Amino acid sequence: MTVLFRLLARIPLPLMHRLGVCFGWLVWWTSPGYRQRFKANAEAAGFTPRQYRPAIGAAGAMVSELPWLWLRPQGESVLPRVVRWEGLEAFETAMAERKGVIFITPHLGSWEMYAQAMAERYLDIYGPLTALFRPSRKAWIAELVAGARDRAGLQTLPTSVVGVRGLMRALRNGGYTGLLPDQVPPLGQGVWAPFLGRPAYTMTLLPRLAQQTGAKVFLGVCERLPGGKGYAIRCEPFEGTALNDPKAAPEAAAAAMNAGIEKLIRSLPGQYVWDYARYKEPKAERIHALADGGGR
Repeated sequence: MTVLFRLLARIPLPLMHRLGVCFGWLVWWTSPGYRQRFKANAEAAGFTPRQYRPAIGAAGAMVSELPWLWLRPQGESVLPRVVRWEGLEAFETAMAERKGVIFITPHLGSWEMYAQAMAERYLDIYGPLTALFRPSRKAWIAELVAGARDRAGLQTLPTSVVGVRGLMRALRNGGYTGLLPDQVPPLGQGVWAPFLGRPAYTMTLLPRLAQQTGAKVFLGVCERLPGGKGYAIRCEPFEGTALNDPKAAPEAAAAAMNAGIEKLIRSLPGQYVWDYARYKEPKAERIHALADGGGR
């Protein structure tokens, strides 16, 4: 499988995106369960078929770009060729204040490219982007993903108490990170909060990081441009106070965070991963949650 991915990584990205769109539609028509879950989530959130149908092809493009993102040659700078940057002034101002920055980057567009591109662009200015990473249980996937996680500008930490404390230190030292906040956390690491009109078990890690470190929070997205023309990366300051207020209840902070995620999704519904089981019950797991005051 690794050999196949290395071969696919040599195919031009625009072609892979076009093939991926075809693959996305193939899966849509051949998998009734996937199709039903996709439609149910998007329509329950209030989106019409016209709004969410582009996400069918986008799901395939997301898969098709992975070989290129994970295994393209190390040291190959692609930013001037495939990435368009928008609205980074506020982020740069926040980094200059040395208070740390947390990016909210949901399962929207190409979050893998967002992390790689930000890390590559700002490595020489702000140092590496620090992120938590849980290796896949499948050895061949872990080997493939390692190529992406080990790229210059990315510093990965384990999803454990040690990793969270390291992330806190990085933020307190003026560093920056990105988290996927719209995944279902293990039982004990979240609270129930509204998300697109329904209650969803929502992580508390991101709000607690912001509250305990004073880091500024930004909404970030990497949009795939039509026709395989690359990506547009943009970010904006998070609006609201509950997410950063140490006195805010966890439910209020989680609701505020979800409202920010909804804002991003509503701006780009055609690139959200609608088949994700966002509303499932959390599973019991060894708690890695951040202890109050941990890492101080």
